[in-house]
Amino acid sequence: MIKIYSMPTCPYCDYIYEQIKGREDEFEYIDISKHIRYLGAFVRLRDKSPVFDHCKEIGDVGVPAFVFEDGRVSIDPADAGLVEYDPKMSCSIEDHKNGRQGC
Repeated sequence: MIKIYSMPTCPYCDYIYEQIKGREDEFEYIDISKHIRYLGAFVRLRDKSPVFDHCKEIGDVGVPAFVFEDGRVSIDPADAGLVEYDPKMSCSIEDHKNGRQGC
């Protein structure tokens, strides 16, 4: 099972969440905004994994983040077989959900 550290106020995370609905046997969606325990686990991961170095340099949080069963960490949705959100595809996540393309 792939753990996904995420939060619903992140458009990139919301796009990932839409892709994993109904796939709870493959993915564990961890909303880091729901409980300090989840945020703490993510911060510890972010502090020790070099995968997040560039995120930290540019001031990004680093979500969505993917943790694989073997312990490997990634911030690339493709590594988990998912598609990354392309902001050029629609004006907002809501537009995307409603099928609107481009703006």
